[in-house]
Amino acid sequence: MVCRLRKTRKMRGHVCCGYGRVGKHRKHPSGRGVSGGLTHHRINFNKYHPGYFQKNGIRHFHLKKNQYFKPVINIDKLWSLVSEETRLKYATSKDKAAVIDVTKAGYFKVLGKGRLPKQPVVVKAKFFSQTAERRIKAVGGACVLVA
Repeated sequence: MVCRLRKTRKMRGHVCCGYGRVGKHRKHPSGRGVSGGLTHHRINFNKYHPGYFQKNGIRHFHLKKNQYFKPVINIDKLWSLVSEETRLKYATSKDKAAVIDVTKAGYFKVLGKGRLPKQPVVVKAKFFSQTAERRIKAVGGACVLVA
């Protein structure tokens, strides 16, 4: 900050610069940074940062995030992965069903929120929830697990 914009310029002639004569403006009266979290700042830490000083859960050494990577899609969004022409083409045919591979679109798991149109569909995914599987089979479709 430039010198002409500092608070000191306005406070010329005022003895205590707005900090008061009794309390005095001292260096770090309550400690630097997050000191005192277990002693004199305990109320603040407990109120605004619960669990800051505790351990909880089980330690997982060498956590590999890839194993837990599982992007999800709900069944109400399944048909948005293919074009409208594809849906209309398979809506008329009785012996064929559309195949939707959600892994190609970057999803691994299919969840059961929403409704499917009354049209058979083959869904390929790594994981299915029980609700999704039930609702896909209810419209005459099939769930195919892929590796």
